[in-house]
Amino acid sequence: MKLKRIIALLTVVVLTFTLFTACGNEEDNNATTLGGETQNGNNTNANKTIAVVAKGESHAFWQAVKSGAEDAAEKYGYTVTFRGPASESSSDLPSQKEMVQTALSNNVSGLVIATIGEGFADMLTQAYDKKIPVVQFDSGIWEADIKTLDSQNKNPIVSSVSTSNEKAAALDAENFFNAVKEDIKKSQDTYVIGVIQHDETQTGIDRATGFIDKFTELADADDTTKGKYKIEKEVKPGDVNNAYIDALNALVEKKAKAIFMSNEGVVKQVSDAIASNAGKYDGILFCGFDAGTKQIQWIKNTETKSKLVGSVAQDSYSIGYNAVEQCVFAIEGRDVKTNVDIEGQWYDSSNIDKMIQENIVYEG
Repeated sequence: MKLKRIIALLTVVVLTFTLFTACGNEEDNNATTLGGETQNGNNTNANKTIAVVAKGESHAFWQAVKSGAEDAAEKYGYTVTFRGPASESSSDLPSQKEMVQTALSNNVSGLVIATIGEGFADMLTQAYDKKIPVVQFDSGIWEADIKTLDSQNKNPIVSSVSTSNEKAAALDAENFFNAVKEDIKKSQDTYVIGVIQHDETQTGIDRATGFIDKFTELADADDTTKGKYKIEKEVKPGDVNNAYIDALNALVEKKAKAIFMSNEGVVKQVSDAIASNAGKYDGILFCGFDAGTKQIQWIKNTETKSKLVGSVAQDSYSIGYNAVEQCVFAIEGRDVKTNVDIEGQWYDSSNIDKMIQENIVYEG
């Protein structure tokens, strides 16, 4: 009997030792490789969560970003948490900062972020110290914060994923020029092209510049249009108090016959103005930027005498997908692209339904 007890006791000891050894090996196998170094502790594949903090959450643009982010995470075996403030105004900046801090406190594997203001340098320093790779997307992280991180040699940003606003606006200009070329050629007076720039941020500047530069290049290269047009620009600080309608009316006074609108907010106000002022804007041709229900309805409206020729949509789905994908690559020590430029896509009445099906053009 005593021998049996001894054998039973030895068996328990062996089994216990084997169990602890197996657990230790499993922990080692779950270690995450970042930047060529195996990291244990906070940043491990056992977590496999990537926090995406956007500039919004409910708008259709951000929902498309979310869809792309989730699909990329699923492909690589990760989980995504997707959060954003109620608005992109400075009043919601504290809320967004709290979201970022929560993600860092939860020791996520990676962070994908687009900020609505400054003041994230301290939190991003935490990410660097915790070896949490950061991918900035859309408008990204403000320049002042990036300079602070660089000055401290603690910049965790491994990749930037965004639409090239200048290239997308240039695509707008190329298609719009083809639509108005014959009108410029036949015009007895100087043909005025209007530009409504939605604000004075870098995004607004890049879109207006991209459109103007490309349109000028094309029009000056064509002998039938060179010297027969003029571009007039109206810049507004934001969409409050019908600022974009004021810009529209200012361009109408300057006899604009074709107008480029640099974002969805401009399109919404302009389309409302046209709907409530029958005849006032007849004959003017428009092109837009971004997407949304108003643009879809306007493009499909064959009865309007103020035609929306088309727009360039940001591929928000691809922005979300690529941002998470680059974050995964950084977590796993794969090759990461420092910059991923997502091209805009032109849509008009001929392809709008296809674009909607592909999640490039969205309602909302």
